[in-house]
Amino acid sequence: MLERVLEIVGRRLELDTGWVWLLDADSDRFYLAASLNLPPLLRRPVEMTAEPCWCMESFASGALRGNNVDVVACSRLRSVPGVPDLSGGIRYHASVALRSAEHRLGIMNLTGPAWRPLSERDLQLLETVGAIVGLAIERATLADAAGAARSDERTRLARELHDTLAQDLTAVGLHIEHAARHLEGQHDEARRALGTALAVTRRSVANARDSIGALRGDPLAGKTLSAALASLAHQFTSESGIRASVEAASAPVLPHSVDVELYRIVNEALSNVRRHSDAQRVRIRLAGDAHAVHVCVSDDGIGLDASAAHAERYGLVGMRERAQRLGGSFAFSVPPEGGTAIDVTVPLPP
Repeated sequence: MLERVLEIVGRRLELDTGWVWLLDADSDRFYLAASLNLPPLLRRPVEMTAEPCWCMESFASGALRGNNVDVVACSRLRSVPGVPDLSGGIRYHASVALRSAEHRLGIMNLTGPAWRPLSERDLQLLETVGAIVGLAIERATLADAAGAARSDERTRLARELHDTLAQDLTAVGLHIEHAARHLEGQHDEARRALGTALAVTRRSVANARDSIGALRGDPLAGKTLSAALASLAHQFTSESGIRASVEAASAPVLPHSVDVELYRIVNEALSNVRRHSDAQRVRIRLAGDAHAVHVCVSDDGIGLDASAAHAERYGLVGMRERAQRLGGSFAFSVPPEGGTAIDVTVPLPP
């Protein structure tokens, strides 16, 4: 939707280049969410990380609000010493704040090599578009509220387990130990029963602590797998400048243990993309049916030798082992169009 907006508004204003920064609610960091005809300089991922620029600083300070448009000399389109001009002749851009009510959502930037002063009518159009796009983004993210509620519930359960069950079991164990000491040398049967009760209590305390740790240490933070992958993609894009997108069509509801393993496989795959691929874009696809769930991570980078799939490098062994622990399959491939792809298929129980 955002790329289509850039295309339509850019055509209307004769500004053929644009990009959108969105603010990730989990990390409070910007990530590149959409782009149109970026010059060579801004196609380099290192230039499109969340490192602060003038429009971001203006947005953070409140100077760039939902009811105005700033025109700035872009700090990212500066000249690079010793390198031919890669900015395509672009120096300025118009920045529009994307907001919904009081929620800060992001920034839309529009520019082009034939930069010209924007008329009052053009500025009003950009303000209106910014308001509409902000509302659309807000509506599109409402589904994440369910994931946030799940995260809050897991935290509440962990706290209650710690404050009630774990502490009560610990107290019971202390009382049993105290009673057992007073039975030394007599009542063998009673001492044996108390010893058994103490062992069960200690095991229950250990299990309760394991459950608390699992609730608090959930890498998905209580979210659905698709929502957790979206947050992971936002963080990855913010840190690396490589555009990551998530497509989650007809993804089935999975056991939590399967969600966690698939999340960690995708996380490792993104780490490989960042270290080895020299890619500009990466796609994460999640889909499934009644029989299996499928995850694919593909990039447009330089690709790896297919023999790497059989070597203990690039984290491929760890990803394959995770898939096999779930009873699934792992495949590594080099598509004809270039880049690399990993595919994971996990069967679902009947």
